[in-house]
Amino acid sequence: MKTTKLILLTLTLGFATAALAQDAKLPPAADKKDVTYATDIKPIFDASCVKCHSGDKPKARLKMDTLPGVLKGTKMGPILTPGDSAKSFIVKSIAHLSKDRESWMPPLQNRAGIKPLTPEQIGLIRAWIDQGAK
Repeated sequence: MKTTKLILLTLTLGFATAALAQDAKLPPAADKKDVTYATDIKPIFDASCVKCHSGDKPKARLKMDTLPGVLKGTKMGPILTPGDSAKSFIVKSIAHLSKDRESWMPPLQNRAGIKPLTPEQIGLIRAWIDQGAK
């Protein structure tokens, strides 16, 4: 019985440590107040995302050229949780922290030559999500 409890405690601590390490790599949310999709986020998405995520056949059925498209998410479901950027799939994806490298956006090697988002851009997206993704 003690061995089982020790194993469970070790696993729990391991998962908690891994989660903290991943969160530590996330750029912090920007301090900017009243971040909006139209003013602050759409320009980032236009430069880095909409080439693949817009039009009649957007990749993963994710349209990032409109706020309703972003909020709707992919064929698999929502990509963000308003009010909680740290748990939002999009943040892990753009910060290249997702375990699945296929989900890293923009992909490291992409035909369009789009570079990864900067920590400042990720921080602004985090602030937008934390402020309700409006």
